[in-house]
Amino acid sequence: MKTVRMMTLAFAAVALISAPVMAGEWVSLFNGKNLDGWIQKNGTATYSVEDGTIVGVTSDGSPNSFLCSKKDYGNFELEFEVKVHNSLNSGVQIRSQTKETDKKDTFGRVNGPQVEIEASGNNGAEAGYIYGEATGRGWLTPQDQLVPHKKMKDGEWNKFRVVANGPHIQTWINGEMVADLTDEAIYETHPKGFIGLQVHGIKKGDGPFDVAWRNIRIKTID
Repeated sequence: MKTVRMMTLAFAAVALISAPVMAGEWVSLFNGKNLDGWIQKNGTATYSVEDGTIVGVTSDGSPNSFLCSKKDYGNFELEFEVKVHNSLNSGVQIRSQTKETDKKDTFGRVNGPQVEIEASGNNGAEAGYIYGEATGRGWLTPQDQLVPHKKMKDGEWNKFRVVANGPHIQTWINGEMVADLTDEAIYETHPKGFIGLQVHGIKKGDGPFDVAWRNIRIKTID
């Protein structure tokens, strides 16, 4: 009887370990050791792993660079922590894609909704609002809602939360809501896509500047 019970428990443990991740469970997008599961698209900024974080460093004269998840996501809740140099603009792409251009680029231009990341500075900034990277639309957050704020703590780690469910996109910084956007048009063109960590392009002679991410995880929504 004891042998049967032990075998049953052993099989149960194996089943638990090998069970596939189900919708609604948190999944880490970064293992803290290397960039497995990610691929760089556009630009020549460098991405590396340092002390359990992904660090992106600007490259002199480079256009925007993106470290992109190899998997696509549609409806989800995304959380990450980020620390950005006060002189650098950054962002996280969601539901993003690439499109061909007349420039020689292996992947094509990254485009789609972007959650803005930038230091607050003295007058506040637009961190957490939604920008349409290379979509031709500029800000997706309506102009009358683009109110500068200081929810970002400059020079410190900041926790972002993003919920994308259908055409509805919401963001929070350090527990405070920033964006509450419903945009049918962008959902029609970008219903799903990759997550992308942006290092914004800089002019020659500027920088180098860096931005770091950690504790990146995602939970799909049915």
